[in-house]
Amino acid sequence: MAAPNKGRRSPAAQSRPGRALVLILVVIAALVGGMFYSGTMTPRLGIDLAGGTSFTLEAQNQPGKPNAINETNMKTAAGIIERRVNGLGVSEAEVQTQGTNHIIVNIPKGTDAKQARQQVGTTAQLGFRTVLTAAAGAKAPTPGASESPKAGSGEKEKQGGDSTSATPSGSPTTQGRAVSDALKKDDAPSPSGKPTGSPSAPPVQQPPTGADIPAALQKKLAALDCSSKESRSAAAEEAARAKPSDSIVACEDDGKTKYVLGPVKVEGTDVDDAKANFDQQGGQGWLVQMNFTSAGGKKFADVTGDIATKTPPQNQFAITLDGEVVSAPQVSSAIAGGNAQITGGFTQQSAEDLANMLSYGALPLSFKIADETTVTAALGGEQLNAGLIAGAIGLALVVIYLIAYYRGLSLVALASLVVSAVLTYTIMTLLGPAIGFALNLPAVCGAIVAIGITADSFIVYFERIRDEIREGRTLRPSVERAWPRARRTILVSDFVSFLAAAVLFIVTVGKVQGFAFTLGLTTLLDVVVVFFFTKPLMTLLAKRKFFYSGHPWSGLDPTRLGAKPPLRRGRRTSAPIETKEA
Repeated sequence: MAAPNKGRRSPAAQSRPGRALVLILVVIAALVGGMFYSGTMTPRLGIDLAGGTSFTLEAQNQPGKPNAINETNMKTAAGIIERRVNGLGVSEAEVQTQGTNHIIVNIPKGTDAKQARQQVGTTAQLGFRTVLTAAAGAKAPTPGASESPKAGSGEKEKQGGDSTSATPSGSPTTQGRAVSDALKKDDAPSPSGKPTGSPSAPPVQQPPTGADIPAALQKKLAALDCSSKESRSAAAEEAARAKPSDSIVACEDDGKTKYVLGPVKVEGTDVDDAKANFDQQGGQGWLVQMNFTSAGGKKFADVTGDIATKTPPQNQFAITLDGEVVSAPQVSSAIAGGNAQITGGFTQQSAEDLANMLSYGALPLSFKIADETTVTAALGGEQLNAGLIAGAIGLALVVIYLIAYYRGLSLVALASLVVSAVLTYTIMTLLGPAIGFALNLPAVCGAIVAIGITADSFIVYFERIRDEIREGRTLRPSVERAWPRARRTILVSDFVSFLAAAVLFIVTVGKVQGFAFTLGLTTLLDVVVVFFFTKPLMTLLAKRKFFYSGHPWSGLDPTRLGAKPPLRRGRRTSAPIETKEA
């Protein structure tokens, strides 16, 4: 009978409890170290706990669309606004429609309210217009001025992915990229009154008096003062109301240059996607990568090919966003391929903001901020205190029950609860700066509910061990024999809980998602703690005399459990009989 087991290690020998305990302790140390490294020691709180900003957006009909305010467009706009705000790293923003023409946006404290206001209120009316003429951003200079204003925006456009250094050229290159390095800012005037710098840099043009530009637009351009924020805002609002087929007068977003622009040649809907990337190889810094639709790519190639043969500044095209020029690169050849890069002067934040608005598309309605209020966290703080008190009472009752019923085994359960709490706290803290996770009241409720789920897993394992002892086995084999049966039960139970949390997270919105996320996270951590801490710890404690001897306070006393006579005696009786038959 001993032959089949020869050379085979027992289950107790096969398990390496020390390695599992060291592994989970290393994970905890790494998470705590990550908290200190990031400088974030507490979880980020939601608007109901930490306060924040609330915006009320009122829908406005766009020109030519008098009946655009309807339920479908309002829901579409709410979804786009929610994705925009989430693009800022805010996961607990609440966006919901109210009435027939209002959208309420609640943003937790910790988010730049000014940046959020720009994101939620911007209609992102993107257009690519040809440049008819350009001038300094201030009012038209008096004749004889000795200094010429800056040329262009200094930004440049390349065909997607081409990092080859471009040089000024009058003919299309083999790669078909836009030659835009010639647009460089240089305030120093030359003796002739023209800006110095690249030889092909287009001089700033005064409005021509020919028939190419209507007199009304020439007058508007001369009177426009883009150095004034109020005038720039008024001009942008007027330009945004214009039809795509109209020519407009517009300011550069920094107010240094003003333009007369032709009709829209490529619309924002022709942009399929936009992302902010950092160009490490080409040395361009932060840039915005745009991918066009098939139709948009063809239109973009046509317009760049058409203006490439013209003289400055009419070989530029302006990218307008809500009536302001965000880039006006020079073009020397058609840009084919359906993708392009906007580069030059971007910071990480400005590149991400532009890509964020372009990626999530234009709103079907225009909005104005009808109300903006600061939300206090007084009520949420009171509710949080009440919830924490309720959680503490529940935890205390669980501890009292474990000590009274399981005695020494309660130390294992309490240690496992502490490990689970540390993992939950550190992960929630790190998820704040990582993905914008914010802890709200429902999420706190999910964490409290998780205490019962975690304790239930310990109880399942403990009862399996006690069942083995009742069958007459000693503690060490009982710990190993009980584990496979308890493991299946724990996995099935946690799977059901995680499935419920996942479904709840998918089908709900707002604060309920916080509850579902926390419940799912703690359920996963329960599996980790039971497998890598509770089970290895029990394997080690089974070798301690206090537990394996069945001390009355160990919770594993065979007499108290009503154990049968040891099974080992039955094996000793059967062995001689089988040997004799052999």
